[in-house]
Amino acid sequence: MVKTDTIRVHGARQNNLKDVSLDIPKHEITVFTGRSGSGKSSLVFSTLAAESERLLNETYSTYIQNQLTQYEKPDVDLIENLPVAMIINQKRLGGNSRSTVGTISDIYASVRLLWSRIGTPFVGYSDIFSFNNPKGMCETCSGLGYVEDIDLNELLDYNKSLNEDAIKFPSFRPDSWRGKRYLYSGLFDNDKKLKDYTEEEMNTFLYTEPTKLKNPPSNWPRTAKFEGLIHRFRRSFLLNDNFEKNKFRSDIDRVVTSKVCPTCHGKRLNQKVLSCKINGLDIADFTNLPIDEAIAFLEQIDSTKAKYIIEPLMQQLKSLSYIGLNYLSLSRETPTLSGGESQRIKLIRHLNSPLSDLVYIIDEPSVGLHPEDIQRINEIIISLKEKGNTVLVVEHDPDVIKIADHVVDLGPFAGKNGGKITFEGTYEALLSSDTSTGKALRRKHHLKKHPIQNEDKIHLSHISRNNIQDVSVELPKNAMTVVTGVAGSGKSSLISAGFEHQDNVTFIDQKPVHASNRSNLLTYLNIFDDVRSFFSKETGMKKSMFSYNSEGACPQCHGKGVLKTELAFMPDFTQICDVCNGTRYRPEVLEAKVDGYSIADILSLTVDEAIAFFNSNPKIAEPLQALKATGLDYMTLGQSLDTLSGGEIQRVKLSRYLTESASVENQIFIFDEPTTGLHEDDIPILLDSFNHLIAQNNTVILIEHNLTMMTEADWIIDIGPYAGSKGGKLLFEGLPNKLLEVDQSVTAQHLRRYLAD
Repeated sequence: MVKTDTIRVHGARQNNLKDVSLDIPKHEITVFTGRSGSGKSSLVFSTLAAESERLLNETYSTYIQNQLTQYEKPDVDLIENLPVAMIINQKRLGGNSRSTVGTISDIYASVRLLWSRIGTPFVGYSDIFSFNNPKGMCETCSGLGYVEDIDLNELLDYNKSLNEDAIKFPSFRPDSWRGKRYLYSGLFDNDKKLKDYTEEEMNTFLYTEPTKLKNPPSNWPRTAKFEGLIHRFRRSFLLNDNFEKNKFRSDIDRVVTSKVCPTCHGKRLNQKVLSCKINGLDIADFTNLPIDEAIAFLEQIDSTKAKYIIEPLMQQLKSLSYIGLNYLSLSRETPTLSGGESQRIKLIRHLNSPLSDLVYIIDEPSVGLHPEDIQRINEIIISLKEKGNTVLVVEHDPDVIKIADHVVDLGPFAGKNGGKITFEGTYEALLSSDTSTGKALRRKHHLKKHPIQNEDKIHLSHISRNNIQDVSVELPKNAMTVVTGVAGSGKSSLISAGFEHQDNVTFIDQKPVHASNRSNLLTYLNIFDDVRSFFSKETGMKKSMFSYNSEGACPQCHGKGVLKTELAFMPDFTQICDVCNGTRYRPEVLEAKVDGYSIADILSLTVDEAIAFFNSNPKIAEPLQALKATGLDYMTLGQSLDTLSGGEIQRVKLSRYLTESASVENQIFIFDEPTTGLHEDDIPILLDSFNHLIAQNNTVILIEHNLTMMTEADWIIDIGPYAGSKGGKLLFEGLPNKLLEVDQSVTAQHLRRYLAD
């Protein structure tokens, strides 16, 4: 008889996995642990989750398959008894300014129904309360809540002509296709300065609606219409959310000013819709309330007619509050949510699901959470198991690892030195194991013996932003301050408002660097050019031949490494390019070797291996040493930046400041949760980086939930006591040992427990 009470993996070799086979118990919580880069995600996400999604997708019609995300078959011999997977990852919810917490969670649909049923006066059915519906949206701002103006003084240089690059925006340069739409129109003297244009010429240049030209010059595209600059700019960069909008973000921010819509005052809906109220509030007033206040408002509604709408609505809002998101409002735009907040909203969707016998795959649910909130996440994970599901969790946090029925530890190290199973068993057995994780969990914790006490302080006075109202704090220069408090308490608001107009401040966050799959670690560190020069000099081949974005690109896949075949109604078929075998380069480039290594071999080296190869070339080796200093020695040089986690991105950004050539001093470095994605054993590596910055007379400020980091602080600022309107107060500032005496601080409670364990 086939054993079906376990998920059986045979011979997994995805990424760095070394032919891994294991049995994962069903209907239990299995936590996957191990150093950063050890292979946890390769096993759980790139193998188990990807195969479950791929097999499920194959059951749909080819037309539907074409609409779904495509998953390649992972490199594994066989997976048996694999249930349907529900994947709860940390990808930000994204969307655009039309997407809010209310719309993404479907809660806004119930709110609209409620206002259409019992709001007075009656103005229409639920669809009219949507700011994405032309019947309901404010006409001035088209339901966005803000209007954007183009600052002509920023867009144009009036002292220049069109030939001299008068349009100060990258994609309107004279040699670009957009720029040529003005130069080739025949409507203007291309050598005339803009300041000398007549009023009529300027109006034609800026405000002409799309028009067919009567007698265009021969170089004008035959089917093209002429369109005034303002119309074209607005259509290209303001009305649409597209790739270019992100690409030119800094230029758009320079040219475009945004202000609250003067008609709806940010409420997004037209005046007729806003006239409909329940107990004095219109629908936008309600969605602007923090979740806890929204619950209190609903509790006051006495209507038998609306009871069947209010009860499930309350349940959804109470779930959001319970999971620690009580400080959010339903009107909060989803692009402003952190990865941790996005993940918790996804988790909420499954709380009341009647489905069972699924496998829930959860990626570091502790991210962005204070230890106080982690207890609630743990309860939700346990409730998913109790409903008859299997739960697989990738995690570093000791408080989450503790609830595991079964633990799988990967390692022993990272990258090529990882990918093996170093432990399988219970949490208790893990504690006494010889693994990095076991040792880290056994370690006793103490506060820093001799915190830096610098009398020279930075003063932030009378700071107000979001729930922070008139807070003043001080923190020591040339020391490490850790800012603590539950998620939503106001930590980030205090620090970002306090430091935003200072010149010597560097914010290092986890936001992705604008990167495509053609950019890698070397391009980000600005040393790919040096590597190509090195190969050119050693082999005598042209430098551009060593670029897969230029002459060296494989002629078949054009430097992508893969071939994509579009099959009409069937999903696109992707396969490794059979000419370059995925290396991206021409055959003759791959034959040009230095000490036995081709350029493709170099890109597949880890940072550690590359340091050894380039040890006599400091221009290349030094930035790689800095990358190693942040704990990223396991990454390969050719790894594309769009595959990095938030914590890895932050550490790549940090590495730029750790090289001798980039040595900085008298700077303030602010890090937002730098321990994200870090194993407890990797935290000392990060601490060394911070101490290096402090030794160079810099100040380090961490916004952090990790208890190990708090024990290493020179100074602590604790904000709280809770989130949203119940937070925003300064509970403590000073030496860490004094925080332990503050009764109303939940941080103090958990730190006391951590030191006693």
